[in-house]
Amino acid sequence: MNMMILALCVGAVIIAGLAFYAGQLLYKLSAQKKQIVKEQAKQQAKLAQSRLERNAKLADSIHLIARAMHQEQCEFSEGSLRIWVLMSQYSFTDDEDLPGRYPGIFAMYEVVKEMPTHDARKKYSKKEIFKQDSARWRAEETHAKQIKADCEKIIEEFKAAPGSENVVFN
Repeated sequence: MNMMILALCVGAVIIAGLAFYAGQLLYKLSAQKKQIVKEQAKQQAKLAQSRLERNAKLADSIHLIARAMHQEQCEFSEGSLRIWVLMSQYSFTDDEDLPGRYPGIFAMYEVVKEMPTHDARKKYSKKEIFKQDSARWRAEETHAKQIKADCEKIIEEFKAAPGSENVVFN
C-alpha cells in the first residue's frame, strides 16, 4: 500500500510538472502570437505610409505634367504617355475606371504607346517616322479638346507637392 501511495505521489508530481510545462508553453505561444500581430500591424502601417509617400510623389508628377500639357508646354502625346504610365503605378483607394474618367488622355495613349521613341526611332526610315509623326499629330488634333478637359480634371484631383505648385513653365 505504501508503494501504491508513493507511486501515486510520484505520478501526481510528474503530471503537475508536465501541466506546469504545458502552461508555460501555452503562455509563450500566446505572447508570440501577440508579438506577431503587433509586428504585422507595424508592417501594415509602414506599408501604408510608404504607399502614401509614393502616391504623393506620383500625384505631384502627374499634376505637373498635366499643367504643362494644359499650358501647351508639353506635347499631348508625350504628356499622355507619361501620365498614363504614372497613373498605372498610382495606388487608388478603389478600382478606378481610368479610360472612362480620362478618355482623351487614354485615347492619345492608345495611339502612341506602341510608337518608338529615342534610339528606337533611328531604326526606321524617314518616311516611316514621318508617317508615325503624322498619325500622332492627327491624334493630338482630334483629341485636343478632350485632353485639355482631362488635364483640368487631373490638376484638380492630383494635388501638387508643397512648393511645386509654383513651378513656372517657360
